[in-house]
Amino acid sequence: MSEPCFHCGEPIPNGIVLNVDINNAARAMCCAGCQAVAETIVANHLTDYYKFRTENAPKGSTLVPDQLKRNRLLDDDNLQHEFTHQSGENRETILTVDGISCAACAWLIEMKLEQVAGIHNISVNATTQRATVTWQNEIIKLSKIIEHIERLGYHALPFKASDVEQQNIEQSKTFIKRLGISGILMMQVMMIAIGLYFGAFSDMSEHNLVYLRYTSLLLTTPIIFYGAFPFYVGAINAIKAHRLSMDVPVSIAILLAFFASAWATIMQSGEVYFESVSMFTFLLLIGKFLEFRARSRAAQVSANLLKLMPMTATKVVNGVESFVTAKSLAVNDQVMIKPGETVPADCIIETGNSHLNEAMLSGEQKPVAKQSGENIYAGTINGDGNLIARVKQPGTNTFLSQLIRLSESSQAHKPKIAQLSDKIAQYFVALILITSIFTALYWQQHMPEEAFWITLSVLVATCPCALSLATPTALTCATTRLNREGIMIKSGHVMETIPEVDLFAFDKTGTLTKGEFTVAKIKRFNQQYSEQQLLTLIAALEAHSQHPIANAFNEFRDYSINAAKVEVHPGLGISGQVQGLNIKLGKASWLLTQQHENDGNNAQIVVVINEETCAALYLTDTLRDDAEKVLNKLKQQNTSTLMLSGDSETGCANVANALPIDQIHASLTAHEKMSIIKERNKVHTTAMVGDGVNDTPVFSAAHVSIAMGSGTDVAKSGADVILLNNQLSSLNTLINIGKYTRRIIWQNYGWAFGYNAIVLPLAVMGYITPYMAVIGMSASSILVVTNSLRLLKK
Repeated sequence: MSEPCFHCGEPIPNGIVLNVDINNAARAMCCAGCQAVAETIVANHLTDYYKFRTENAPKGSTLVPDQLKRNRLLDDDNLQHEFTHQSGENRETILTVDGISCAACAWLIEMKLEQVAGIHNISVNATTQRATVTWQNEIIKLSKIIEHIERLGYHALPFKASDVEQQNIEQSKTFIKRLGISGILMMQVMMIAIGLYFGAFSDMSEHNLVYLRYTSLLLTTPIIFYGAFPFYVGAINAIKAHRLSMDVPVSIAILLAFFASAWATIMQSGEVYFESVSMFTFLLLIGKFLEFRARSRAAQVSANLLKLMPMTATKVVNGVESFVTAKSLAVNDQVMIKPGETVPADCIIETGNSHLNEAMLSGEQKPVAKQSGENIYAGTINGDGNLIARVKQPGTNTFLSQLIRLSESSQAHKPKIAQLSDKIAQYFVALILITSIFTALYWQQHMPEEAFWITLSVLVATCPCALSLATPTALTCATTRLNREGIMIKSGHVMETIPEVDLFAFDKTGTLTKGEFTVAKIKRFNQQYSEQQLLTLIAALEAHSQHPIANAFNEFRDYSINAAKVEVHPGLGISGQVQGLNIKLGKASWLLTQQHENDGNNAQIVVVINEETCAALYLTDTLRDDAEKVLNKLKQQNTSTLMLSGDSETGCANVANALPIDQIHASLTAHEKMSIIKERNKVHTTAMVGDGVNDTPVFSAAHVSIAMGSGTDVAKSGADVILLNNQLSSLNTLINIGKYTRRIIWQNYGWAFGYNAIVLPLAVMGYITPYMAVIGMSASSILVVTNSLRLLKK
């Protein structure tokens, strides 16, 4: 009888010779279909399917393991649209990674996947257990990326808030189950240990002694192979990847103590340590559970943000309303948002006005008035009016989705000190193992009866968990705190750079001032056009500008008059055709002729129609209420301040006279602003605060760039930080939390390094018992996480 097909189990027809190499052995296949499926399974490194399957696959089917099917589904473009973001040629998504137990796991995943072709960037946050991945879809598919992660022993899926919450609940239940079983069995083992110790003084019979030892062995086995299982998984994954993690010495210590005791029980000679290894494992699990709870709390806020997104929306087509899923909305779809409903996508209001609660973005509970033509954002809540709006950005492109994605990326960023500590942790684990070997050899020669326990203490007490947790927990808590305050961190370097900033440069209009201009005076040089005609023509052209000055003309807009051939001149003005007239609006220095130089030199806007200077407009703006307070605070901190403005000398001087600002530079182009910042960078660490299109090039020159929440989309996209609450006083909050975070990180490192420096020689010399080692190691990790959680408190 012929050999059956290895894949489906059916007989192989005569003349068919098809083989697939599975687990280093050639396996016969009955047909091309089975061969193709088997080759797919092998190519995706899922041969464990054959090891664990309970029955053969159907003949000729395209059956592949459920894991492979699930991953392949994620490559579908329609499905990916829900959880990926397209950025140029690259795609980006957030993955929830199950199985991360410490920062070493995150480091391991990053190191391995950075070597994979097509993956542009991967950053793993051990605190939130999420990974932000950027890849080229033409080179590598998302399913392959997930398979690479799973090959390391971790399980990854696209991040969804509801899934994360469910996973946290499941993880918590598993932890409690392991703790419960280990705790109950440990107490029983401890009771038996008391009997054994008591028997040492009362001549307990040999058969009773053997009975109690075997009972202890039986009760300890579930603790070792179920309770301590996560430590073994972490250790095996690290060793398979040719790395050393914190789980390696812990696993060695647990297994050494258990098997030494089991050997003594079976051979009926030597000491047993069942009660010690039981308590040891139980205390480790308590430490891990407390650390898990702390990390879950730190990760809670960003996960909750996604819950703000509504599931449904009211779509309006030709005046007919219909309910649709929010994720199905497309650009330019018209939606109705009724009072009390959540905005389903980033939109622009077409009709209606209302007050919206934007607390989830800005941290400010006071409703914000919105009217026709203004932007509203997904996740905000409509207050008291019906709104008809047009979708600008749906799904994963909404501002809220970007906020979450960028927040995750910045949290996962590792400062230089964190990268250094990860390397130190790897070498430190190797040092622990080497030290343990020499410790065992030394004490075996001098005090054999204590050698085992001293070696065990060295393995456990010096585990550098706290060292690897020092930075990620602090950064996660700091970013979460800033999000609550209405400050969005987009770039990872901000938290390490902002405490070093000693020069703040400010734009004037819309930054130091409110940017709410009103027309105070019009000086006409040509009487051909009335003031009303001029204002109507200007309003038609300024409708195409995002500069704050343009808003001063909204009240004069006549929607029957439109501009054509519009061209924006950054830092200068705007030009175009309105009703057949060639019009230029902009700075006096750009447009004023010599004839009118003295008449309009201090004007904010000069109007040129058909190459003739027709008018000069003088506008008024008001200072921000908190501008003086912020600048005074910076001065107290010995931080220099600078105003870089494209406005006239007079306009800048008026602001400088009212504010304690060190230097002013007026009538600047964007290029001139950038040159000044670059020159200051030679001696200062600079931060640029602005809100306009012309500030974007300057942002790239500064060490840290900060955009106001009311600023242009271009400015916000180019900034490292966005003040979503639109309050200049948030700068003080950002600086204070930045310095506080740095202090917390150094405290964490001080404790982690100090603890290990003290405990290692004490453990080697035999002054630390295994109980003290477990408590010390767990306490050090919990202390670091708890210290970082202080950042969440005001």
